[in-house]
Amino acid sequence: MRKGILIIIVGLSLSIAAQAQTVPDDRNISLQDAINIALENSSQLKVAGNNVELAKKQVLSEKADYLPSLRANVSGSKNIGRNFNQDIGEIVTETTNSLFGNLNADLPIFSGLENLHSLRSSQYDERSSEQNQERVRENIIFNTASNYLQFILNKQFLEIDRENLAASQKTLEQVQAQVEVGSRPTVDLYNQEATVANNELAVVNSENALQSSRLQLIQTLQIDPLEDYQFETPEIDSTTIRTNMAGYELDQLVSTALENRSDLQSERFNIQSLRHQLSATRGSLYPSLSLSGSVGSRYSDGIPVDFQDQFFDQNIQRSIGLSLSIPIFGNLNTRTSVQSQQINYKNAKLNLEETELQVIQEVNQAYNDYKSYTQQLESSEKALRAAERSYVTQKQRYEVGAGTLIELSDANAQYVEAQASRVQALFRVIFQKKLLDYYIGKMDQTVSLN
Repeated sequence: MRKGILIIIVGLSLSIAAQAQTVPDDRNISLQDAINIALENSSQLKVAGNNVELAKKQVLSEKADYLPSLRANVSGSKNIGRNFNQDIGEIVTETTNSLFGNLNADLPIFSGLENLHSLRSSQYDERSSEQNQERVRENIIFNTASNYLQFILNKQFLEIDRENLAASQKTLEQVQAQVEVGSRPTVDLYNQEATVANNELAVVNSENALQSSRLQLIQTLQIDPLEDYQFETPEIDSTTIRTNMAGYELDQLVSTALENRSDLQSERFNIQSLRHQLSATRGSLYPSLSLSGSVGSRYSDGIPVDFQDQFFDQNIQRSIGLSLSIPIFGNLNTRTSVQSQQINYKNAKLNLEETELQVIQEVNQAYNDYKSYTQQLESSEKALRAAERSYVTQKQRYEVGAGTLIELSDANAQYVEAQASRVQALFRVIFQKKLLDYYIGKMDQTVSLN
């Protein structure tokens, strides 16, 4: 009866001291507060953000490849040896100090469009990273909302079990008084005591389930589990929930999912990136042309001219030139890389097709389940009204001596079952609506349960 709603738990680990700062001071946490806290504390979202920044840096690096490269070189040397001295006409041993310096610049003119495709590839990588970041954000919102709903559902179950226990204890007091005056057999007292004991066990089990779901929710939020938090129960209008179903059409939902899903967009941008990577690698098979220029000078104290005249006037050398590089044979490495990237490109397209089919199936299943759960909610509300009337009738009959304790116990069990079924059906519809929003890629940070 009480198989919980589907829960997706994200296990993360962050500093408790840092996490506590994100919790409202009054420790009262609404569903919206929980989502905001989870988004702020999520290490997965931070990693995704870092990946976006890394992709932006890569784009900047690829743009910089269009700029000329500039290098400055300075070197000095000391030469010791025998040299012919023209001034005295003899070979002498002397020490000569020299200084060399030059400035080189290179500008790529054509590289088989390799730079262009590398830039395009990095730009698509950036967009793919941004879409992946968005999907991580949607996952966090969905997981948080799911765990919050499970906590509220378990809280509702506990309230039902406690009310049932209180009613059973009150019935036990009545039966005990009737047995004492001889209007009821002793076996009714024993049966009612057993019923109270079972109801007490149900309360204990519900308390354990509530505590477990609370810890799971706290783990998702990554906040201090030793603090005392009050998770607010949101207002839920079952009439509005059923009305919202009328605005859903399967074809439109599928189209929205294929268009909006950020994970699909990420894969599509990744395919474009691979396509440009393939073109960039192919470009390295073509000749490349670059322009280069340099200016340099040197100084030697073995020449009887001062430093300023030598280095800044007499020994200055300038050059400019074009360099054409024609790849002839590169051990088949480039061609092998091209073939490997062709395979990666084809695989990425196949993966996208598979993901699109999976998205269509997910939306179909979620839509059908939503319709089914909406119908179950209507049925459970009818069953609850009937069970309540039956319980009230049997209670009245038992109090006047027209009914048996077994009949009253059965009516009470059916009433409790109907209450739990109605609550579970209501939360199933709410959860399924969130699941449907998640599958079509419309998980907004501001979440409404109606």
